[in-house]
Amino acid sequence: MLRKVIDLITSLKLTIVCLAVGMALIFAGTLAQVHLGIHEAQQRYFQSMFVWWPPEGRGFKIPIFPGGHLIGAVLLVNLIAAHAKRFRWTWRKLGIHLTHAGLIIILAGGLFTDLFAVESHMRLAGGDTKNYSEDMRRTELAVIDTSDSDLDQVTAIPDTVLRRNRTIDHWSLPFRIVVRNFYQNSRLKMLSEVGNEARPIANQGPGAMIAVEPAPRATGVDERDVPSAAVEIMPKDGGSLGTWLVSDALGAPQTFSCGGRTWMLTLRPSRYYKPYSVTLQKFTHEKYAGTEIPKNFSSRVTLIDPERSVNRDVLIYMNHPLRYRGETFYQAGFQKDDQATILQVVHNPSFIAPYVACVIVAAGLLVQFGFHLVGFSRQRRNAMT
Repeated sequence: MLRKVIDLITSLKLTIVCLAVGMALIFAGTLAQVHLGIHEAQQRYFQSMFVWWPPEGRGFKIPIFPGGHLIGAVLLVNLIAAHAKRFRWTWRKLGIHLTHAGLIIILAGGLFTDLFAVESHMRLAGGDTKNYSEDMRRTELAVIDTSDSDLDQVTAIPDTVLRRNRTIDHWSLPFRIVVRNFYQNSRLKMLSEVGNEARPIANQGPGAMIAVEPAPRATGVDERDVPSAAVEIMPKDGGSLGTWLVSDALGAPQTFSCGGRTWMLTLRPSRYYKPYSVTLQKFTHEKYAGTEIPKNFSSRVTLIDPERSVNRDVLIYMNHPLRYRGETFYQAGFQKDDQATILQVVHNPSFIAPYVACVIVAAGLLVQFGFHLVGFSRQRRNAMT
């Protein structure tokens, strides 16, 4: 039995099957981008162990096709096992060993990037200082205790929890949060702008004057969902403080009192806090003469890290990012009126893997072809003598 398992995971047939299944997955995922958008299709088809049916809902789901992570993991195990089984150390096979090692690093690096890489954005207007970046594809319900004048205590609840859990009971809060409605994407309108049949989903705050309509998921590259929810605040000693509308479309947090403390409630993009801060000193946007085509745009920022005694100015521009503490800041865009810059912040622990793999594969190919070239030259020389 063990021999059959070893023969299976080291088989060239398994490699061919994985490659064929991967091609089919790429074809299906590419077609799905039309209706789901790039980011949603990536999550469902390529950044998952299985493709599930039905894709939506909380009911029973069944796996109908292997996902990108499963195919990549099987290919990685297959390559390592096949190489270990057939490994025979000789100098003439050094190039083959190096090439295989490079391919293993590429597959492992790609898998680690999908699992652990985090992309977010930092938007800075002139003079702004921030110690956090925001994930525009994810949201969180932030419950902020503002009673302390020096420090805000923030309890962040991810949108995945809001979708699944109807009642949220956190140890740091003197109240429970009951999710009455949740919309992955929505449109907000004032009650005065819609018909008499429209009813608000909240009875406290500005949400009592707003109607919420469900909307199809955003599929464009530059589009994003506007999640909204109706949450009821219920103190743990009994009673209710009413139902509040929280939405990414609402400009300011809403305030209420509970347990002798003042709280703010807001649904916002997920934040990743840093042990350092970034201040925008100047943003420059150059255009080609007589056109609106960007020629160059750059941001001069001040990086301040008290823990490491760092205080320095850095110029970030296209193809010249800032790398600090395992994160990379790219000049990604700017506000249309040039009043703010947008930096893409990437945390990728395995970012160096593709560079190392390419060097190893190139060295392996050079060594392998070099051995063959030397052998061919010797044969030709012997034939001429």
